[in-house]
Amino acid sequence: VQLQASGGGLAQAGGSLRLSCAASGLPFSTYDMGWFRQAPGKEREFVAAIHWTGGTTDSADSVKARFTISRDNAKNMVYLQMNSLKPEDTAVYYCAAGRTYYRGRYHVPEEYLYWGQGTQVTVSS
Repeated sequence: VQLQASGGGLAQAGGSLRLSCAASGLPFSTYDMGWFRQAPGKEREFVAAIHWTGGTTDSADSVKARFTISRDNAKNMVYLQMNSLKPEDTAVYYCAAGRTYYRGRYHVPEEYLYWGQGTQVTVSS
């Protein structure tokens, strides 16, 4: 199984970035997907999740209305559109795959089976 995150980089406050995560080696369309982030010295935190059908999404309060998660099951891809970026969004962003929605634990990192390598997002003020 491989999850390859990309799209990170440097953005100014108020700007936008789109993260992508390419999945291979698993039946992608049957896995819930999540995005998490980890800033230096902090624990990994939930950002957003999407049900395997794509019909349900959830996001952390800190990014709600600014970030949007989506998926394309035909392409084995999950995306995170990040708008109105803030300096506090600076972190390494990880995509993850698991069967998490059926227990309502899509926000818990330990519920995910597979993780990507992470992509750095840096937002300057």
